[in-house]
Amino acid sequence: MPVCKLVCVKSRSKVDCYGSSFAAQQQRCALFCRSHYGVKTLRQGHKRSNFGRQSLQLLSAVAAPVIEVSGTQSNDSRTLKLNKGSQKPRVVILGSGWGAVSFIRDLPKNIGDKYDIVLLSPRNYFLFTALLPQVATGNLEEHSIIESIRKILGKKGTYFEAAVTNINVSERALTARFPCHAGLEEFEFTVPYDILIYSVGSKVNTFGIKGVQQYAFFFKSIADAHNLRQRVCECFERAALPTITDQERKRLLSFVVVGGGPTGVEVAAELYDLVREEMGQYYPHICKDAKVRLVELQDHVLSTYDRKISEYTSKLFSRNGVEVLINTKVESIDADALTLVSQGKEEKHSQTVAYGACVWATGVAMHPLTQHLQQAMPPGTQSHSRSIVTDEYLCVKGSDGTIFALGDAATVEQAKALSRAKEMFAEADKDGDGMLSYAELTAAMRQASKEYSHLEEYARYLERRGDSRRFGPLVQRALVGGPIKSSEGLQCLEPSCQVNLSHFEDLLQEIDNTLRSLPATGQVAGQEGSYLAKLFSKHTIRPGQPMPAKAPLFK
Repeated sequence: MPVCKLVCVKSRSKVDCYGSSFAAQQQRCALFCRSHYGVKTLRQGHKRSNFGRQSLQLLSAVAAPVIEVSGTQSNDSRTLKLNKGSQKPRVVILGSGWGAVSFIRDLPKNIGDKYDIVLLSPRNYFLFTALLPQVATGNLEEHSIIESIRKILGKKGTYFEAAVTNINVSERALTARFPCHAGLEEFEFTVPYDILIYSVGSKVNTFGIKGVQQYAFFFKSIADAHNLRQRVCECFERAALPTITDQERKRLLSFVVVGGGPTGVEVAAELYDLVREEMGQYYPHICKDAKVRLVELQDHVLSTYDRKISEYTSKLFSRNGVEVLINTKVESIDADALTLVSQGKEEKHSQTVAYGACVWATGVAMHPLTQHLQQAMPPGTQSHSRSIVTDEYLCVKGSDGTIFALGDAATVEQAKALSRAKEMFAEADKDGDGMLSYAELTAAMRQASKEYSHLEEYARYLERRGDSRRFGPLVQRALVGGPIKSSEGLQCLEPSCQVNLSHFEDLLQEIDNTLRSLPATGQVAGQEGSYLAKLFSKHTIRPGQPMPAKAPLFK
């Protein structure tokens, strides 16, 4: 039986749909009407299913190229090994998130002439995570934000639904396992690679806080959004019962979001809209008791964005009744309440906040496979606590050009200007007096910004002579050779100021200390994937060989 009806937007023609994915619906409608521009679903007996692997098996119908395989069996395991009949480098991609999908999409259709592409992921669909908050509040259906990986990959390569459990760096081989589900037994096989594109993402970071794993709702998958949506509905239904006390009703209708980043802010905003608009229509007598709170450890939300955006968001939330608790950390979570500690100017303040649903949308931690990969690299090449470290080509340090990493799993090591301080100082000191004048310092910063992009804003500050409120004290401190007193403020810098080598090194050291890792967002992962796709398309990347001379750096 069809689970829903489809309507072609242009022709208004109806067609039965037997799939549960938006991608499958589009394909079926396109076959029915060649003038297809898009489809929408009519909720005629549409059944909600569990959005795990079982409900997405219908997405595997798109044709893909086949790689010849040979299998061997032993008493305790099964192994599949790909034949090495091709002379083309085999590029194996791990993951089906933003980084991997952007890499695949931007590869040309004829990339198979250059590389053997193999994709491994336990999830056979791409999830548009930016729209997860809308799914959680019912503005979008789950199937509207997923797309088949096989459809995205097309004829560019081959996809296997499997989770990688081990990476043998020395032999360039992966151990992959088809997970046990739907009554099928596990199946393990080996995939050799020449080049590995590592994009497995990260896992939720609970920071070891008691009760987070047990009581909080995470927000990374389609199942997480569905579970939160179900919990919010249950809270309203329970709160509407006639025998519920006022105190219990207020607890049930208290929704707490931990994390003031993009995800947390969006979830809080969507919950507010849901409570005030949609739930207000169905539960008008109890909706006044509903409360949405946003908890943030730092002194402002959206810390990775411009401060003006943060201030606007806080004012908007305050005006609409969303309580924002800044400088506040979660000490523990119980079954029905959070213990919060606020850091004031003079003393700490502890409070207990009852909740009906708590969303944990803060922090990422290293994926277990990433930790294993780090340990397999040569000593001294990997020291980051959250991700694998890459160079500016996104090549994993210590991998000899065989592994590239992107997305939440990777951190790009940014070059620091201090390493070339003496050379830069000597080039800028035109008169050789051992001092840099204001003009020489400005010219030195401008020239160095071509190689170290994080110096560009400071060079602009010097050129504007003090009309920036962001970098004035930092540059002044280097110029005068001592700390800036609060009473001095942002005085205009005098052209007569001079800088010696020691002060110049201090300035570069402080500027380098402001360098931050790229945020763990889908946008960054997408940009990295597009960069790698162009790199692999325009150049032939081979393991163990240096990067082509004309290969651009990732910026």
